Parts: sequence; structure tokens; C-alpha cells
Amino acid sequence: MKAVVYDRYGGPGVLRVEDVPMPSPAAGQVRVRIVATSLNLSDWECLRGSPAYARIGGLWAPARRTLGSDIAGVVDEVGEGVTRFRPGDEVYGDNLALKGGFAEYAVAPEHALAHKPAELTFAEASTIPQAGAIALQGTNGAAADRRILINGAGGGSGSFAIQLAKRLGAHVTGVDNATKLDFMRSVGADEVIDYQRHDFTRTSRPYDVILDLVAHRSVFAYRRSLAPGGKYRCVGGSVPTLLRLLTAGWLVGHLTGRTIGVLAVKAGPAHFKPLTDLCTTGRLTIHIDSTFALDEVPAALTRVGAGQALGKVVITLA
Repeated sequence: MKAVVYDRYGGPGVLRVEDVPMPSPAAGQVRVRIVATSLNLSDWECLRGSPAYARIGGLWAPARRTLGSDIAGVVDEVGEGVTRFRPGDEVYGDNLALKGGFAEYAVAPEHALAHKPAELTFAEASTIPQAGAIALQGTNGAAADRRILINGAGGGSGSFAIQLAKRLGAHVTGVDNATKLDFMRSVGADEVIDYQRHDFTRTSRPYDVILDLVAHRSVFAYRRSLAPGGKYRCVGGSVPTLLRLLTAGWLVGHLTGRTIGVLAVKAGPAHFKPLTDLCTTGRLTIHIDSTFALDEVPAALTRVGAGQALGKVVITLA
């Protein structure tokens, strides 16, 4: 089968399409014929090996030769003990532990997958697992008459988070680069900020909830941008920033009546299916920026890594 592989950390140039052996499902696993795989920032980080936590399991070389975790496809074979799926079932899920989505076939744990709703295409379903779980958990606390800010709101998780917060009646501010301002407004943001021109932590009206998808500021900057009783959570960022948030963030928040820390995202169908239900009933919209073929994975990752994608980028296979 064909797969996009890499053997060392670096830019998109280290990727290549290669014929590799067909994987076989072990006990508790299924093999999926991939139809679509959406890209996440985690794919870009694991490609580059930066931040340092992207090298967990593979300090000097990648632990997995093929990236791609948010998969959608058709079950091709099941391993021993699998009871929820059988060959021919259409599935989707976040295969973060094993990855392998940038290939014609991948194996995934049974517990990571869910049956794909008939109302969604494979490409649409692939956009949900990781981004949906982050958006659902990151907007917890949004409500009517509350101000929520989403930093990095023009991407996949951000576009879902804007819509979720608006559904709850919150006043939503989206932060991203200048090319995404109109997109964030179209998704539902009440206000938008170009981070290259304005520092959202220097605001005259602090926020009740902040979901930060690209954290890199100081703990004290985040503290001043929060209203009393407010909550700040980040998903991703530089290692020094994350360490400061896990240590000084807790202390500063505790002393000032705020909550400052890192969002430990819970993965799996139970944590992304509620968002899927909103999409299948038309209450949330899936925004696919662009689709690429398997041999165009380097170009797709370049687009995501450069912060150009409006919503989700998807790899589709025939």
C-alpha cells in the first residue's frame, strides 16, 4: 500500500510517498481503508519535532513513520476481540496513539472509533474528532452574558469553538492573523483581533473564558486579561509557556480568584460525538478549507503550519 512516510524531523521536504507493508490489526484493533484524514496542528508539530513534547516516544527520530490521526474510512478487517465493528462499517475517530492516516490503510484501536453518521461525508467526519473534542471542552463555561475569547480561532478547533460559544449565548472574540478576520466573523465571532497588531491581553474589558490554542505569553498577561472568577485554558504552545502555566499559573490564579492552566483534552468518541450530533442536525457548520490528494500531504501540511487554513484541511483518497 502507499503511505506518506518520514524518518527524521524537519519540514515538509522530509516527507515522501512510499510502498509499505499492509498493517494487520492486533487484538482489539481494526484495519480501516482510509477515505479521508484531516490535518491538525499536532501533525505539523510531530513533523518538525517541535515543541519538544512532540518528540515523546521518539527523541531522535519519529516514533511513527506515518502521520495523520483524525481518520475516516471503511473497516477492512477486525482483530481478535473486536465486537463493535465488522468489515464494511463506515467509521471515524482520533487515532492519535497510532496515527497512520496519511496512507491507504491504517490500524486503530476499537475504542478510538465511532460509526460515521450517514449525514456526513467522510471528509466532513474526519474534521471532527480532535478539533471537536478540544472545542467542546475548551468552551466549557461559556454562557449568556459572558465574554469568551478564542486565540487561534480561525482554524479547525477555533471555528467549532466560536459556533459552540455563540450557541450558548456568549459574546465571542476571535483572535488570529489578518487573513482570517472575515472568516471568523462569518463563523459567528462578535469581535475579531489581528494578533500581529493588537495584544488581546491588554484589554479594557477582561474576559470570563479564554481558550488559547497557541499560547506563548506570560502568566501575568493572561491574568490581567481575565475577569475575577474567569478561566483561562490553553491547548498547545511552547514548552516553557506550558511549564509556567502548570506551575506559576496555578498559584497566580489561586491568589487572584481566577483559574489559569492547561486543558487536558479528553479524547475518544464520548468526547467528540456531541459535536457530531450538532453537525448532523445542522446546528453547527463544518468548514473545510481545502482538500489534497495523498501525494500532496507536504503542501497540505505547509498550509496548516503557515497558519493559512480557514477551518480544516483534509487529505482525501479515492
